[in-house]
Amino acid sequence: MADNGTTGGFTIRDARVSDIHAITSIYNEAIRDGISTSDVDERSAEQRREWLERHAPRSRYPVVVVRLGGQTVGFGSLSRYRPRAGYDAIVEISYYIGSYWRGRGAGRLLVSWLLDTAARLGYEKAVSCVFSPNAGSLALMRSFGFTRFGLLPGAIHNAGRTLDVQYWYKELRPVQGVQGERPAAGRC
Repeated sequence: MADNGTTGGFTIRDARVSDIHAITSIYNEAIRDGISTSDVDERSAEQRREWLERHAPRSRYPVVVVRLGGQTVGFGSLSRYRPRAGYDAIVEISYYIGSYWRGRGAGRLLVSWLLDTAARLGYEKAVSCVFSPNAGSLALMRSFGFTRFGLLPGAIHNAGRTLDVQYWYKELRPVQGVQGERPAAGRC
């Protein structure tokens, strides 16, 4: 996957080890902001490199960066939703945009790319967890047709604040099987 997408001057391509410092900087900024990750301690470049290496297989769970003029301004990924085979048709999307670039189209391009890629890879649903104060991400979820399916009040404790987590999903393709059929009760 060389150049995967472009719009408004932004391009998307697969993340490389050479992107680790930019990815780390953007992620640590999100940790300091406190409204888009439950991590409370900043990460080292080595920890982010290990995360990138564990994000496998990349053919099913890509990590990409958004760039403008040679600068990495954000990154995103598809991740396994749960480690049980029954959930394998569901993928979680995550994305982080540097604060200067928020509201300028990089996030919209990234979410669009992640959803298109998830559908192309055969996933049936995409899910995303969004903290309630994150107005930009909530607006993106709505604009892409996501449906909120849950709220976990007071789930995150970060820097003296308690935040709610909203759970959103989007159907990526029609589900095979009987309408209204529910799986048997059990562990999720």
